[in-house]
Amino acid sequence: MTTRTRGYRLDVLAKAPDPDVVVIGGGINGISVYRELALQGLRVVLAEAQDYCAGASGALSRMIHGGLRYMENGEFDLVREALRERDLLLRNAPHFVAPLATTVPVFEYLSGIGNAPLRFVGLSRKPSRRGAAVLKLGLTFYDIFTRKSRMVPTHRFAGKARTARDWPDLNPKVKCSATYYDAWITHPERLGLEMIRDLEATCPDAVAVNYLAAEGTDGDALLLRDRIGGREFRLRPKLVVNATGAWIDLTNRRVANLVDAPGAGPLPRMIGGTKGSHLIVRNPRLLKALGDQMIYYENQEGRVCILFPYFGNVLIGSTDIKVDTPEGVHCETDERAYMLQSLRFVFPDIEITPDQILYTFSGVRPLTNAAAATTGQIPRDHHCRFVPEEAGLPFPVMCMIGGKWTTFRGFGEIAADQALDRLGGRRRVSTDTLAIGGGRDFPPAGPARERWIADLAAATGIGAHRARALAERYGSAARRLADDFLAAGDRPLATHPGYGTAEIRHLIRAEHVEALEDLICRRTSLAISGELSADLLDELLALLAGERGWTADRAADERARTLDRLAALHDVTEDMLRARNDTTRAASRARTEPASEHLA
Repeated sequence: MTTRTRGYRLDVLAKAPDPDVVVIGGGINGISVYRELALQGLRVVLAEAQDYCAGASGALSRMIHGGLRYMENGEFDLVREALRERDLLLRNAPHFVAPLATTVPVFEYLSGIGNAPLRFVGLSRKPSRRGAAVLKLGLTFYDIFTRKSRMVPTHRFAGKARTARDWPDLNPKVKCSATYYDAWITHPERLGLEMIRDLEATCPDAVAVNYLAAEGTDGDALLLRDRIGGREFRLRPKLVVNATGAWIDLTNRRVANLVDAPGAGPLPRMIGGTKGSHLIVRNPRLLKALGDQMIYYENQEGRVCILFPYFGNVLIGSTDIKVDTPEGVHCETDERAYMLQSLRFVFPDIEITPDQILYTFSGVRPLTNAAAATTGQIPRDHHCRFVPEEAGLPFPVMCMIGGKWTTFRGFGEIAADQALDRLGGRRRVSTDTLAIGGGRDFPPAGPARERWIADLAAATGIGAHRARALAERYGSAARRLADDFLAAGDRPLATHPGYGTAEIRHLIRAEHVEALEDLICRRTSLAISGELSADLLDELLALLAGERGWTADRAADERARTLDRLAALHDVTEDMLRARNDTTRAASRARTEPASEHLA
């Protein structure tokens, strides 16, 4: 695949300042509408002020799901759409998205049977525990919605004896359990990037640039500034799509030159986001208790939590807290305590100690601004809304409001169709069955994938473990990349033999890496998996600095900035990273199964 350098992409902006559409925001919804419009032949620019999927799109629960609990709010159409999109992702991105068995422990048979209808019609404001009867009804709808294109098994119930036998660590007060299937995603940030990379190969008029910030307007032009090199660009699009999620209102004010005039101008508030925080914990007993499934459970208040295996650890989430600003959100102490307390309600004999928390992350869901009594009653649906003409902007601005990770393709399609209607264009390509990146011609988990991996190892001579790791990270692209890495003289990193030097250089050169954080948090899973150590951080920094020609001072600044952000956003300190120096190499060598096989 041809690699477009950052300089090349910025030169395209300078030479063609009149694109059809500028998409502001490189989260999953922005990438999706960018993809949809580019495939229809439009000249599209995607401008992301940070890195792609650096906000809420990188802070998801790693679930690809229909949203079982949304039915209580009457959002049946959203659940139906999400289940369809889930199944499309299972087909179009099998390298990253796989079925996930999910078990719900049930403490009551009839609990919630009265409150659920009241919540449905808006007469009840409080969450309540769902008993077996309510859960059975919801799962039956789940199965009905997918009956025509079913990709996963239907649900089943187990009685008290069977549940206790299958889940010996569960709270003995559990009376029965239900198991159904949704899906999970290993590398969500990589999936977004692969869509961008696909367009680089097929759509020459599409340009995506990270660290490119919208600064405002000047006359009839949208001002963009390159945060890496300082270049400024004046673009005159026919339409702007604001896909900045929880930052939509802030972006509208910035584009309208109103950042210094709070409350001024005809700009209605569109977003009322809620924060979701998660923990990554390393507790062998909890990991063993889960096996290969997710537990979807309710605490005593009826609020929903999840936990499932993720890269050899356990992901626990999440909270749902109203916030006023998306800036700098992180997992607070009380949120951590809330999630661990909820866990003890389900697994009362399993204790999580502070040193077992490897990583935390938080994101703000870009929900519509709504007057709801509880965060759970805020609609989870998505729609587009234009900035009023009274704002006096020189171009129409369409805002993508709401949305969840599972439905990004469908939401991008809706937004693109509205944009095409505004511009007088028409759709000529559907993405329903369009494979993404390494999902193209890649077999689903099972015997066919095992043969594919064995063939890769035999054809390249890289060994079964390395072949499996590359397949997990790159899907079908692993075949081409393995040859490229070998030709470049690939050798294992000194501090993490699971990655190679040529592989890291490829990520830096081909995948828009501009900061060390991009590499450790989004192009790889090193940070979230708990595999990052201080020595590994320094080895990766040396490779990045060498590729970018950074001075020693510039590299030192980057190291300090990265450590500050790891501590502030993820509760990962330099002392924690130093303590891992002796264990990361050994763990990488000893690991004979990649994380995705744990749930395959």
